[in-house]
Amino acid sequence: MSLKQRRRVMLLIETSNAYARGLLDGIAAWETEHQQWSIYLPEQERGSPPPDWLNRWDGDGIIARIETADIAKAIEQKGIPTVDVSAARHLPNLPWVETNDAMIAELALNHLTDRGFENIAFCGERSFKWSKMREAHFLSRAEALGFECHVLNSKSHWESDYSWNHERRRLLDWLTQLPIPVGIMASYDIKGQQVLDACRELGLSVPEQVAVIGVDNDPHICNLCSPRLTSIQPDTKKTGYEAANILHQMMSGDDVSAEPHLIAPIGIEERMSTEIVAVDDAEVSLALRFIRQHAFDGIGVSDVVRNSSLSRRSLESRFLRFIGRTPHQEIERLRMERVKNLLRESDLRLQVIAERTGFRSADYLTVAFKRYFGQTPGAFRSYYESDTT
Repeated sequence: MSLKQRRRVMLLIETSNAYARGLLDGIAAWETEHQQWSIYLPEQERGSPPPDWLNRWDGDGIIARIETADIAKAIEQKGIPTVDVSAARHLPNLPWVETNDAMIAELALNHLTDRGFENIAFCGERSFKWSKMREAHFLSRAEALGFECHVLNSKSHWESDYSWNHERRRLLDWLTQLPIPVGIMASYDIKGQQVLDACRELGLSVPEQVAVIGVDNDPHICNLCSPRLTSIQPDTKKTGYEAANILHQMMSGDDVSAEPHLIAPIGIEERMSTEIVAVDDAEVSLALRFIRQHAFDGIGVSDVVRNSSLSRRSLESRFLRFIGRTPHQEIERLRMERVKNLLRESDLRLQVIAERTGFRSADYLTVAFKRYFGQTPGAFRSYYESDTT
């Protein structure tokens, strides 16, 4: 196909955050595979007004995060095939591709309750529809399981009367009133960072008193948090790829449903902000903390016992009572989840992954991985790569 025959596609997607960049990665993957588009990506800030030249642009299709009424009006006036990748839904007649917020909320709640937290809370921003959707799903699921959920929704910096000092004070006051220990879902990583900063200012211990999980798994944010922030990883690449595929269908004259196309999240990247199980047993809590700090250093149960005042039999009995797993099973669980994440998110050789997760060799890791998940590391990585392209 010559350049003149390529369809002209505009991407009205900002590049300032990990979620949007993930969408662009997915769109780029589709274009690399099909090589049918000439793509224009203008510099675009989140929530900015439509560019003045948009009505004069002569193109064939648009993929956009339609987050304001002005952007919606400008795109509607263009009258060309468009796919919306924003949760705001300003144009409900357009095909819409988004992450599955119900699954994200359920992942977060299960992660906190699996660690024994009986006090649950949600912290979000009222200006974002996706934040409100995550809140609604989180509260609904918590209520179904018999948990009371404490909620704080802050103003966004987009609002005309926004004041960070005022919102910071509201956050501090809210945290001081929460029952301790508490597990908090933040609607996205930046909110999670704000919660962790407030905990540090109040002298609240994370994760012993307050555990926090965010959404987006933006490494630049999560790894700069203190402690590092646990976060849910949306499958933004698959979301962008699906949006590109739908736009291709529209530009080819196919009928495409305006029903939401919701993409399941990849999973959770666990970091220090939730690396604890809330149990009413000091020795088990101490042992769990030791395991989480050293699971990837090649430790065994004997190392855990040496760090405890209990005998091996007593420690294993208490572990089974409070968390339903033995110390060995907890070490194995943490290692296997880390191996799975590295296989899925990196191109590291198996030997390097083995070294980083406490296994003596790649062969030993392969045997352990197959016993745990029922497939080899290579098969898992191949399946995941094929599933996202």
